Amino acid sequence: MNYIQQGICALNGSTVFMNGTFTHPNNLTVTQKFWVIDAVPKQEPPNLRTVPGYSGRVEYFDDKNNNFALKLSNVMKKDEHEYCFRVLTDVEGQKWMRTPGIKLNVTELHVESPGEVTEGESAALTCKTTCSLTDPTFIWYKDGRPLTTEMIQKNQQLHLQTVSSEDAGSYSCAVRGSEHLPSTAQTLRVRHPPKNFSVSISPSGGIVEGSSVTLNCSSDGDPPVENYTWFKDGGDSPVGSGQSFSIISITADHTGLYYCEAQNAVGVQNGSVMIDVQSRMKKRDAGSDQDGSDQDDVQYATVTHSRSRPVETAGDASSGAPDHDDDVQYATVRTGRKPDVVIRSDQQEELQYASVTFHHRHADAAATGSEKVDEASVIYDRIK
Repeated sequence: MNYIQQGICALNGSTVFMNGTFTHPNNLTVTQKFWVIDAVPKQEPPNLRTVPGYSGRVEYFDDKNNNFALKLSNVMKKDEHEYCFRVLTDVEGQKWMRTPGIKLNVTELHVESPGEVTEGESAALTCKTTCSLTDPTFIWYKDGRPLTTEMIQKNQQLHLQTVSSEDAGSYSCAVRGSEHLPSTAQTLRVRHPPKNFSVSISPSGGIVEGSSVTLNCSSDGDPPVENYTWFKDGGDSPVGSGQSFSIISITADHTGLYYCEAQNAVGVQNGSVMIDVQSRMKKRDAGSDQDGSDQDDVQYATVTHSRSRPVETAGDASSGAPDHDDDVQYATVRTGRKPDVVIRSDQQEELQYASVTFHHRHADAAATGSEKVDEASVIYDRIK
């Protein structure tokens, strides 16, 4: 009776085969063949199929050439025992069991990682086992996806040359043929200076004197950014600190390029944003009329008029035609926009009339030869 293996290293959850051969005298008939665990001298060990915990996981194989095998499925840590083959014959006392048997060890895969590494350095990860697997081929995964062959793999190790921040992630390993039994994942952290800079200004539209603006700075770093410092036009003296920097009641002197400097324990990085302050006078001039007029024209939204009745004169009482042009009567004048104050020569301010109503009476044509108009009412608002 011989065993082909003396020891087996199996992955937790896998299926193993234990193999051997035996011979017996021709005058004897084999009545039982089975496997046992942890045989004790002078004690009849039980058939492995009947041992609690093995039911349904054990299969026996043999052939006419006296080869025998044990198939054990879903191997677990508690299966670590010594397995022996037992033969019984039809003659009392003629039975055999070869010891020592096959020692089974059960292992799980475990990734040994440096934990963290600084960008630019190298790193090595190892797929560890507690016993030596038989001719294994290791497969590596990052964030659950198989790694390409560009990665340097040697034996149970994965070598990362000149590590970058993109190498950060969760790494696991498996053995080819048992890809469904990977190791637990281990995280590799890559320390790097701030990057992915973003500098913004709020509000983002035109900036005029007297308004307020806030500059915002953000970046990624590992470890996280500790300090944000603001500089203007590359000056050496900081003008502010923190991720947000606000300028209240901004003036033209604030115009310039502002730099945000982000720093962590690994390094420093910076970004910039431009502030262009427009004066209020300049903004108003930009919207003035192109003809250069200093005064804003009144925009008439509605103008209605009526013709006055003809006034007969003594010289031509029969003609029915007036001697004078009809005067236009403005019933309503509304401005479409609020005009600035207009300066006149005889008065400091000219009143802007929102509504003007005229009432007229008929004068004696013979006496005056023209129409007399009484101003009954004038309603006005002073536009300030």
